[in-house]
Amino acid sequence: MVPLTALEPGELARVFAVSGGRGATRRLAELGLTPGAAVRVLSAARGGPVLVEIRGSRIALGRGVAAKVLVRRGG
Repeated sequence: MVPLTALEPGELARVFAVSGGRGATRRLAELGLTPGAAVRVLSAARGGPVLVEIRGSRIALGRGVAAKVLVRRGG
């Protein structure tokens, strides 16, 4: 498992877990970032937000939030 911030643009992964408080976990779940969901990194500029595609939607996550999402590489 690695944090979402460790993936390169174009990489596909599956959400394994979300670490953090109830508010962060709930907010990420509302965005579709739940265990088992497939996620693809579209862009990850150094120091900028991480743009991901999940469940047909594009979402920009701040790096701190993205680091709380633990994923397993591969589809």
